[in-house]
Amino acid sequence: MGSTGEYESQRRVPVPPSKPFLKSLQARLKETFFPDDPFRQFKNQPISNKFLLGLQYFVPIIEWAPRYTFDFFKADLIAGITVASLAVPQGISYASLASIPPILGLYSSFVPPLLYAMLGSSRDLAVGTVAVASLLISSMLGKEVSPTENPKQYVQLIFTATFFAGVFQASLGILRLGFIVDFLSHATIVGFMGGAATIVCFQQLKGILGLVHFTHETDLVSVMRSVFSQIHQWRWESAVLGCCFLFFLLLTRYFSKRKAAFFWINAMAPLTTVILGSLLVYLTHAEKHGVQVIGHLKKGLNPPSASDLVFGSPHLMAAIKTGIVIGIIGLAEGIAVGRTFAMFKNYHIDGNKEMIAFGMMNIAGSCTSCYLTAGPFSRTAVNFNAGSRSAVSNIVMATAVMFTLLFLTPLFHYTPLVVLSSIIIAAMLGLLDYEAAIHLWKIDKFDFFICLGAYLGVVLGSVEIGLIISITVSLLRIILFVARPRTMVLGNIPNSGIYRSMDQYQIANSVPGILILQIDAPVFFANASYLRERISRWIYEEEDRLKSAGEASLHYVILDFCAVGSIDTSGISMLEELMKNVHRKGLQLVLANPQSEVMKKLDKSKLIDKIGQGWIFLTVGEAVSACNFMLHTCKSIHVAVDQNAEENKV
Repeated sequence: MGSTGEYESQRRVPVPPSKPFLKSLQARLKETFFPDDPFRQFKNQPISNKFLLGLQYFVPIIEWAPRYTFDFFKADLIAGITVASLAVPQGISYASLASIPPILGLYSSFVPPLLYAMLGSSRDLAVGTVAVASLLISSMLGKEVSPTENPKQYVQLIFTATFFAGVFQASLGILRLGFIVDFLSHATIVGFMGGAATIVCFQQLKGILGLVHFTHETDLVSVMRSVFSQIHQWRWESAVLGCCFLFFLLLTRYFSKRKAAFFWINAMAPLTTVILGSLLVYLTHAEKHGVQVIGHLKKGLNPPSASDLVFGSPHLMAAIKTGIVIGIIGLAEGIAVGRTFAMFKNYHIDGNKEMIAFGMMNIAGSCTSCYLTAGPFSRTAVNFNAGSRSAVSNIVMATAVMFTLLFLTPLFHYTPLVVLSSIIIAAMLGLLDYEAAIHLWKIDKFDFFICLGAYLGVVLGSVEIGLIISITVSLLRIILFVARPRTMVLGNIPNSGIYRSMDQYQIANSVPGILILQIDAPVFFANASYLRERISRWIYEEEDRLKSAGEASLHYVILDFCAVGSIDTSGISMLEELMKNVHRKGLQLVLANPQSEVMKKLDKSKLIDKIGQGWIFLTVGEAVSACNFMLHTCKSIHVAVDQNAEENKV
């Protein structure tokens, strides 16, 4: 098509200077694993300061404790006691959900919160056991070892799984691999949590109806079959108690939502139901009439359990798999909850620090008779609404739990299991976020179907199946976005030098004789073949359109590379092949705004020489101007040639 050498206003696109390989690799690794540049605070600091700063980084309490005031303590004291009133009944309830002795739920609300207060970066996160992880533990490990036939071996396996969950979490934080958790999208979490909450609610029919034998399966069909196959064993006394307590819990939640100042009503409701239920059973001797109670809870603080970690068990792989799954779920929920409340108070939490904190508290917990702990939304919401100012509220909560373990555990002897079931159902109904699902449907249908797939996978299959489905669909979406990037035709906004998508801007006009295409993703092996075919299709569709409309024929194809951050060897080969195909059609390929990495690859592959430096432009506007200039020049030459021919004939 000629050269643009006469087009004087063109500004050349430079090839960036090459960097040594090791320096480039270092920069890439820093961008991948250290985007927040945590080492900047150590620059130009003496050795003593570096040591102190490093200690403050890994143990944040050393950094903020000197600034802690008495006013902060008063607020944290109230918040901590309020959260403890929820933590005690919730801990006992979730332990029953995991099919382990209730006392382990209390143990898990003592040691881990103390560790998190020292290592965590959130001021509002309240640490404790979580329902979904409890359900996962029961469903995954219950298949390996029966919690009723081999309770000791089952508990040992849970401690081992908790240990591996902690190791996995801490490793992610230390190795700066937190982005792995980001593969659990918001839609995935909404669907997964909703499905788990649904199953948990239906499983609590065992406690509500006073059933002794119940299925260990977690799918809806198995649970409902187990419920309705034992109609003759339903206990009306237990059902009436359960419905009354559930109504009370839901009523308190309703009032607390209507007026934020009444948050404490909802926070105190679980403990109130435990006290009322225990008094009712004690005074009426309801345990003799089919109402099951917790029974004996031994006094004392957490006994050591390091010797109970069974690394030589034949079920070790199941414990490792369970640990990784519950570790991911714990991180996803805890970090999401922490970031949500941090946003309300306008401060930042470090995801990698949180992973280390979660990991260390679960490693320590596994050695002190605790099972997996994270940052449940219900406790954190209570902590936030109670006015917590720092992680000291976790220390206060742990102290209150310690007091309970030392002196108050006998009081829970007559606590009916139906109360625990009511507490769990009330908490789980809060995880059924149907409004979020409707929001997903309105904004992004694909996200909604990811959410629905996760939900149905959990409800109709199992918790593991739901998790696998949701992660698989999320990864499939990423692959589709990468392998099938968008390409769009750009047009000129009238009376401007701006070029935008003609689908989005109806006023944009196509440029005669020029096809402008924008590629909306990096070009590499996964999408190179698709892009070659799609661009070729754009070209022949444009040629057909021009032919049918009787307009000027196509001469130039401009590729806008502003969104192409990188290109690999497959992408280079695709461009080279595309250039040959375009030239065979008598067209000229033009590049606009190639990024730094792209220019480096084009230069090293000698493709710049093949395309021609004169056909690479800084902006789409300059590329169009140059093409128009060449079109008019060629047209003038053709006119002059035709005139000379006519004159020669005469």
